[in-house]
Amino acid sequence: MNHLGGRSVPHVVQQTETADPQTDESSDTPPSPPSAPEDPQEPGRVRRIVTHQRFQIALTVLACVVVFLALVYPNVLKRLTIGGFARIPIEAAIGIGLLLILPGKPRRILAAAGGAVLGWLIIEKSLDMGWFEILNRPFDPVLDWILFDDTYGFIRETYGQASAWAAAVGGVLLAVAVIALSVWAVLRVTSLIGRHRKVSAYTAGGIAAAWLAAFLVGVQVVPKVPIAARSSVTYAYDRARQAKAGIANSAEFSKEIANDPFQNTPGDQLLTGLAGKDVIVTFVESYGRNAVEAPELAPGVDAVLDSGTAQLTRAGFAARSGWLTSPTFGGNSWLAHSTLLSGLWINNQSRYRTLTASDRLTLTSAFKRAQWDTVSVMPGATRAWPEGKFYGYNRVWDSRNLGYQGPKFSWAPMPDQYTLKKFNEVEYGKAGRQPLMVEMPLVSSHTPWAPIPAMLDWDAVGDGSVYKDIVANAPKKADIWGSSTKVRAEYGKSIQYTLTALIEWVQKYGNDDLVLVFLGDHQPSKVVSGENASHDVPITIVAKDPAVLTKISSWGWTDGLKPATNAPVWPMNAFRDRFLTAYGPAGH
Repeated sequence: MNHLGGRSVPHVVQQTETADPQTDESSDTPPSPPSAPEDPQEPGRVRRIVTHQRFQIALTVLACVVVFLALVYPNVLKRLTIGGFARIPIEAAIGIGLLLILPGKPRRILAAAGGAVLGWLIIEKSLDMGWFEILNRPFDPVLDWILFDDTYGFIRETYGQASAWAAAVGGVLLAVAVIALSVWAVLRVTSLIGRHRKVSAYTAGGIAAAWLAAFLVGVQVVPKVPIAARSSVTYAYDRARQAKAGIANSAEFSKEIANDPFQNTPGDQLLTGLAGKDVIVTFVESYGRNAVEAPELAPGVDAVLDSGTAQLTRAGFAARSGWLTSPTFGGNSWLAHSTLLSGLWINNQSRYRTLTASDRLTLTSAFKRAQWDTVSVMPGATRAWPEGKFYGYNRVWDSRNLGYQGPKFSWAPMPDQYTLKKFNEVEYGKAGRQPLMVEMPLVSSHTPWAPIPAMLDWDAVGDGSVYKDIVANAPKKADIWGSSTKVRAEYGKSIQYTLTALIEWVQKYGNDDLVLVFLGDHQPSKVVSGENASHDVPITIVAKDPAVLTKISSWGWTDGLKPATNAPVWPMNAFRDRFLTAYGPAGH
């Protein structure tokens, strides 16, 4: 518009059109109207929300929170509280400083790598939580991976195949998600640092100053957890050192295997003090010191032991009891079995594999060398067990050939009373046989301690079908695992059941040549044992021949089935050599 004399006068724009020489000007086809300009497409609702400034700020805040939580994330379940996160991580100041001095591409590479490491530390600390609760020790990043196969088997046997698959897939997806989230969070925080370098430098300095002040003063919100945190760096260093030590330990262990004073002892010089005896070594699952001494467990378990001592005395048997310190806690029973039988401290899967690939003399192979018939009865085994050859068994009875036709009791394929009765039928009760050496783990007291079998008349056990009604009417896992008090109570009942079955079996079927060694493999998990529980387990030797117990009179063990609180405590690996010495030619 042009302004003349205060009046708007429109411009007259004359457009000149040049005719296409190839077009007939007299064409009747009217010219096409000019096309209207296209309106830009409106972004979708989701895109508008995602690209909104407030949403982006929220994402950045979330990323900062994720990084902070990851840096102070604990590896012990009881510290997973609000107070446990009230900490100042020095790693935050160090990380910001490193990212500030690097140019763009190296900064992003470092951020991605750091995020992956941070995510991995979260996973490993979470594994620590589980390991501490079950095994009372942290996860070993070098040696413990094989235990996931055992965990998978436990879930499958206890909860079914579908649950095992779901747990495996869920675990993998969760691990991937944790690492991906950590990488994303660190990259986003890195982008923020790159855009606000000066503010970031002040922030790093402020964190460092606050950390130093808290460190010097020793401020704590949670007892023994200082606000001045350096947990991620320290944790990563400790785990790296643990991995290095584990690898070095494997090499040293081979030398320990070779150092065996009994390796070349002739068979006629082994176990002469037990000639003609049937020796049965029985592990009672999860039978630990707490079962005998904890206030909420001892009344029931001790009553069984005291009553059992009286019953066996009337039947002509005597017993001596002491304590052994198990190499494991809450699980991994095979480590205890191999420790007792080999005389070596087997506290991880690497040592176990190295041992079973060697020619180390075990108690079982010593008996075999001395002309005993060696047998394994393993009601908990559901598949082939190649390690049986290493131990020196002539035969292995397991859940596949013991003829059980009844229901499972959660993890346990069959009740202990059935196992003992069947053992009497297929081995112990046979006439004209050789003296037996038997290893028999009893499993009815295996977690989750529900349902628990009931004691039956021994003649009513049959093929196990009678247990169907017992399982149907007994409390289930879901009935007890909502309460730690109920779990402890059912655990106590399971120990009482197994001890009762074992004592009654000795009383009913034990002959004059029976020597029974029964012991716990490990303490139950922390839900039963609580904090700061020892690794001690009871061990008892029962015999009718007084000469058998006379040979161990120097051990200082307690008379009867229950060891005194102050009875001697040996590491479990000491038992093999002491046993072979006591019952060898030089024994008294």
